Parts: sequence; structure tokens; C-alpha cells
Amino acid sequence: MSGPTRILIGLLTGLVLGLLAKFLAGGQPWLEVAIRNAIEPMGRMWLGSLIMVVIPLILSTLALGVAGLGDLKRLGRVGLVTLICFLGLTTLSTALGLGAMNLLKPGNSLDPVVKVQLMDTYKGDTAQIAEKMGLSQANFDINLLVNIVPRNPLKSAANGDMLAVIFFALVLGAALARMPKAKAEPLIKVLESLGEAMVTIIDMVMKVAPLGVFCLIFSVMARFGYELLLNLMKYVFTVLGSLLVFQVLGYGVILKLLARRAPLDFLRRIRVVMVTAFSTSSSNATLPTTIQTAEQELGISPQVAGFVLPLGATMNMNGTALFEGATVLFLAQVFGVHLSLPQQLVVVLMSVVTAIGVAGIPGGSLPLLMMVLGMVGVPPEGIALILGVDRLLDMSRTVLNVTGDLVTATLVERFCGNQAAALPPEEAPG
Repeated sequence: MSGPTRILIGLLTGLVLGLLAKFLAGGQPWLEVAIRNAIEPMGRMWLGSLIMVVIPLILSTLALGVAGLGDLKRLGRVGLVTLICFLGLTTLSTALGLGAMNLLKPGNSLDPVVKVQLMDTYKGDTAQIAEKMGLSQANFDINLLVNIVPRNPLKSAANGDMLAVIFFALVLGAALARMPKAKAEPLIKVLESLGEAMVTIIDMVMKVAPLGVFCLIFSVMARFGYELLLNLMKYVFTVLGSLLVFQVLGYGVILKLLARRAPLDFLRRIRVVMVTAFSTSSSNATLPTTIQTAEQELGISPQVAGFVLPLGATMNMNGTALFEGATVLFLAQVFGVHLSLPQQLVVVLMSVVTAIGVAGIPGGSLPLLMMVLGMVGVPPEGIALILGVDRLLDMSRTVLNVTGDLVTATLVERFCGNQAAALPPEEAPG
């Protein structure tokens, strides 16, 4: 049985049994004692085991990612346009996800009394995390920008100051890219081993995810009943609708205005890629089909396709970023946490970095998503609400991811096709 199927079974079992407990024994002291002292602690231990990998995961993946881009300077305009497209599309998709959640507010219909109870029950140390980050202030504070540059990276890591850790990882990666290969290689190998170890830990933790999800969702449902389910369905339709809007309209406008391509014809030509992405939920598994379609159906040169598409499969995650931004805002609404504009801008930044930094790691975005929740004052335990429906959303956002790769390749072909074709063989991308 696949991992997502087991997680879904764990969620459904916890949901049904939690609702039965609420209906048959709601308000009974023994039920609250059982939840507080046995069931819920198991779920929180599972969450803690995911959060513990966040700092080393960020450090290793981002530093290696930036270090690996060192050769892009040889590609000049091709590399620059590619990175601009990746970052631009990912930022736009995240903004759309946040905009849809701000407009439709699927989590706001929850009873205010229930929101207060949820926050009182699960707030833990999220307030302290948000305060350390300077994110609890309603107005933008310049100290937030100042503190991004850490005086002591180890202290920032210990305090959960993710923006400072991310800045240090990016600077470390840039330094490795500038160093002679012989001197950089030892540290690169250490970071690679560290990243592999974190991937292994995540894989181990996700094997017991059904039990962790069961404990968390049982605790929530036994305390607060079915009302949360209605908000969850609104969340699912909002995310799916946002993904569809960006797939059709967002990419469509970009293709029409910048690439001078007919959007509907473009989507028709890549339909095999979209179906493959939806069925596999993996950009990497779809990559051979993506490259073939780019060259044969879209007329993209092998040089551009060979460089942009493999890089996009590990860096350009527009759908993932949209999902993460929307999820943070939805859970904030559920818990009654108001996110100011500066806080939402931080969510955009973190969603983009998370999507780029750990795109190739199965389940890698989950611990980082929980850390973002804690940074803005939302209990990470809320992640249990969406794990059971994540399989459908994962399949859908992968379609957006691979389409974004092809849109980027089309833009690079239009603006840089001659430069890519003129590269000498030893410097030809791919």
C-alpha cells in the first residue's frame, strides 16, 4: 500500500473515530485526559520529528543548490533569463494562492468560539517563535530586514530564525560556487551527505505518518466536531480553483504577451505531459516526456530543452509554492490568526524558497511548511487537517509545475535561442 494511501486511511480512521468520540462522550473528563496524556502527545512527537530536520535540510539543500548554479555564469543571458522566469513564475503563483485565500476566506466561516478553543489548545510555543522573528508586529519593522543577516548563524538556528538561516545558506552556497573546485569539494560532500541523511530521516518519519495523522486528527475531531470538515472542503476547492486559474489564465497571459504563442494551442500540444504529471505526481518522472514534447511539439531547441527542463524539474515549482502559500493562510484563518501584509510577504518569500530549495525531496516541504506556520503564529499541528487530502492536491500541483517548466523553456527559446545554439559543445547546457 502506498504512503499517501496509508496516510489517507489514518486520517479517515481518526476522523470517524474522533467524531464518534465527540458524539458519544463529548465533554467527558476521561476523554480529555486520554487525548491530553496519550493520543495527542504521540501526534506531537511525530510532528517534532519532522521539525527537527528543518535547519540541516535548509542549510544543505539551499547551499548546494546555489553552489550548483556556479556554471550558469558561463551561460550568460540564457542562465539569467531562466532564473528570472523561475523566480517570477513561482512568486506570481504564490501571490495568486494567497490572493484566493484572502478573497474567499474558506477558513473564516468557522465559529469564532471554536477558533479560540483551537488556538488555546494548540498554540504551544508559536507565539514565541513569531516574536523572535519579529513577525507578530502589525506594521513592517525595518529590524526584520536587519535581522536577516545573522551575527551568529548557530544562535539563529537554535532560535528557529529561518530567514537568517536561509540567508546564511545562500551566502555559503555562493561562496562555494566562487571557490576553486578542489577546495570547495570537501564541504560540498559533507553537505551532500547531510542532505541525504535528512532525506532518510524524513522517509523514516513518513513511514509512521498514518499513526501520527490518526492521533492528531482524532484529537481535533473529538474536541471540535465536524465543523472543521466543511472548511476543509472549501480549502480543497479553493486550491484546485487557484491551480486551474494559473494553469489557464496565468500561463496563458504570459504565453500570449511574452512568448507570442497561442495559449490553447500550447496546452493542446503538451496534454501528454499534463496527463503524465497528474498520474505520477512527480516532475522528475515526467521529465523524459517533457523534453520530448518540448522538442517535437513546441519546436524548442535541444540545447534549451536540455538545460531548462532538467533544472526546472528540481527548481521551478510554481504549483508547490501556490499550495504552500494558500495552506499557510488557510490554517491561519482556521486558527483565527490575522496575518498582516508584512507577514504575508514573508509567507510568499518562504513559500518560494521552500519550493525551490527542497523540490526534489519527497516530503521535504512538509517540515518547512510547519516551520513557516510556527513563524507566523499558527500551530504546526494544524498541518494534520490537510495531509489526508494532499494526494489530490499533489497530483494537481505537479501539472502546474511541469507546465511552468515548458513555459520557461518557451520564453528562453524566444529570447535566447540564438545564444544557446551558439554555445560551444563543451559548454552546451544539458
